[in-house]
Amino acid sequence: MERSFSKAVDWIADSRDVVREFPRDVRVAIGVELDNIQQGLSPSSWKPMKTIGLGVNELRIKHGDQYRVLYVAKYEEAIYVLHAFKKKTQKTSKKDLELAAARFRSLVSWRSSHV
Repeated sequence: MERSFSKAVDWIADSRDVVREFPRDVRVAIGVELDNIQQGLSPSSWKPMKTIGLGVNELRIKHGDQYRVLYVAKYEEAIYVLHAFKKKTQKTSKKDLELAAARFRSLVSWRSSHV
């Protein structure tokens, strides 16, 4: 049976390259979670990141270490992966939050003139 996805996954900046550097099991877990999101399901572990922007969520993957994928799925045309990183401390670093926020602002600006 062929599956059809309602949304594409659009990787912003280096987010896909960063995920490709994660361990294989982590990449597989991220792929499964993004597939679920494409199908309109909620990921198994996530939280909203309103400080970055409305509609931005944090996908949480624990595989020995903690990994995070910040994404936006509220738009009809695609799931936008803003940023991915290995979490090294209890609190998400200011650098990671600022990078994701800047990418989200760029996405919103781009969408206002292209979609």
